Amino acid sequence: MSDFEKNLHQDMVSQLHDFAAAGDTARLKALLGRSPSLLNAAARNGWTALMYAARNGHFEVVQLLLQEGCDRSIVNKSRQTALDIAKFWGYKHIANLLANVKGDQKPRFLSNDVKEYENYFGMTLLDRRSDKRTDSKWLSRKQSHPATVYILFSNLSPLVTLGGGRESSQQPEVKLCRLCYKDVQECMNQTEECTLIFLGVDLQFDINMMAACKGEVPQEDEEDGLVAWFALSIDSASAEEFKQKHEDCYFLHPPMPALLQLPEKEAGVVAQARSVLAWHHRYRFCPTCGSATKNEEGGYKKTCLKEDCPSLQGIHNTSYPRVDPVVIMQVIHPDGNHCLLGRQKRFPPGMFTCLAGFIEPGETIENAVRREVEEEAGVKVAHVQYVSCQPWPMPSSLMIGCLAVAVSTEIKVDKNEIEDARWFTREQVVEVLIKGNQHSFFVPPSRAIAHQLMKYWIGMTANL
Repeated sequence: MSDFEKNLHQDMVSQLHDFAAAGDTARLKALLGRSPSLLNAAARNGWTALMYAARNGHFEVVQLLLQEGCDRSIVNKSRQTALDIAKFWGYKHIANLLANVKGDQKPRFLSNDVKEYENYFGMTLLDRRSDKRTDSKWLSRKQSHPATVYILFSNLSPLVTLGGGRESSQQPEVKLCRLCYKDVQECMNQTEECTLIFLGVDLQFDINMMAACKGEVPQEDEEDGLVAWFALSIDSASAEEFKQKHEDCYFLHPPMPALLQLPEKEAGVVAQARSVLAWHHRYRFCPTCGSATKNEEGGYKKTCLKEDCPSLQGIHNTSYPRVDPVVIMQVIHPDGNHCLLGRQKRFPPGMFTCLAGFIEPGETIENAVRREVEEEAGVKVAHVQYVSCQPWPMPSSLMIGCLAVAVSTEIKVDKNEIEDARWFTREQVVEVLIKGNQHSFFVPPSRAIAHQLMKYWIGMTANL
């Protein structure tokens, strides 16, 4: 090799090391693309590009160099490897990577103990008693029973009333209007557009005990002692007439964030009812052949009226209410002390929340998390850990809440998906969630699973 070639080679090595030390992933990749032989080249002090990247905490550069096949066992003149350097300077996430920690292995800062947690819309007053859905005689008797509870909907909005606050200083509480058969009988008889759904039974009440208190003798068909609940959807004209007769009630609209005002267990009932009613509104005809359908099994099945329809053979998900699974993830920085939050254009100014997206057919929860985060923010995720879930009746989603640990940090926002995404420090999130300081940004309310995921992340290591 001539002196010129030696000098040129040394200049390229210096460039490589400068790019690695500065965290310039793009230039580093371009240089290695032209001269892959430079990958393990050392400076006079024995330092490699991997060591410089580890020294300055550039996780993505370290990851790139490892993907290119660099030798992590090389030692410099001080007998240090890149791993030794990362440990010395306190870059634990880089040290984990250099120590051959696999990308899907759980980082140490994640808790082993994931406690079961029920989110808003997940609690309910009812036992669904799906075994009763096929008992048409039982359902028919319960529909006209005086103890049966009806909740009324119009355009997927529930009928509510204002109750007294727990304390005199509090605002009145929004509660479901619990109606009886006499209240809704006229609506059921007047219109063919009403939809009736059996929701379940309320085991807190006993028909026999209620009858005994009134001095009545229970009939044979009332011996089960179960109070049934139904949801009834009526058209706009009937809804307007009903409101005029019941001036203390109104339909809760728009649904979000108005539904978050309901007591937690009533919200669970509404989530169930609204999701099934939405399915009926959107799937009025057989999705297989386009023919008319009839409702069966208490409103939980649609049967095609065309005798030779393929949907009548075997089990078809078009015949049953659909649930759309959605992953929502608290993305944690490799250092464990930052989280990734994003916002959509339709959000109020200053609001940031967890990234989320629908699971695609044939996709696991973990892979959906990884795909959605990379699509929306350009950040790669390795380990995924389930935390909790939340029914979300807008109209029928199931939010599957996860923690996701990033293995890259550079954000590249897809403007078609979201408007912005940023890394926020633990301290910034604590200021908003715990201290209520919302001057710089704010997050969804406590009844949203995104809020609970952030709180869960903070609570893993913080002494709050």
